[in-house]
Amino acid sequence: MFATSLGDDGAELRPLEPWQAEEFLAHMDRGREFIGRHIALPDFVADLDSARAYLTSYAEKAAKDTGRLYGVWADGTLVGGALFRIFDAAGGTAEAGCWLEPSAAGKGLITRACKAIIDWAIEERGIHRVEWLASSANGPSIAVARRLGMTRDGVLRENYLYRGNRSDTEVWSVLAPEWRAAKAAAAS
Repeated sequence: MFATSLGDDGAELRPLEPWQAEEFLAHMDRGREFIGRHIALPDFVADLDSARAYLTSYAEKAAKDTGRLYGVWADGTLVGGALFRIFDAAGGTAEAGCWLEPSAAGKGLITRACKAIIDWAIEERGIHRVEWLASSANGPSIAVARRLGMTRDGVLRENYLYRGNRSDTEVWSVLAPEWRAAKAAAAS
């Protein structure tokens, strides 16, 4: 099985697939309240059937080259994920995102995982623009966008209705030339 090391702490990034539905559901149950503060993923993954359906939808996206889903494992336990919710290879654009259960927060796992998938998208697949959408109230997600070297493009005011409340969505992005320049600067 394919796995990408996320550093010397043993954390790994791997595809998250339908056969892992039980593990995915257990992970979601551990982090349901924390993850659900800003994103609806826990609302979609409520039982084994919905967990399998969610993972199957991303397997189908991967087969069509329109999305990707990866799990983040720490010490052999699924603790989060990174994904391309939208992946348009022909148009050269993608939208990246992530989630994490509380036990794994503050360790840099999501930043490292998202760096890995964005680097793959730009360097291997030729994606020109990677977007990141986050609730304006989701400080940790915005901090990841900053650490990834993204630029805040703007705010979609009160565009996201979630659990009866409207929130603003910040749009962040990084362009391939900016990504490569930042990598070159970090390497020197």
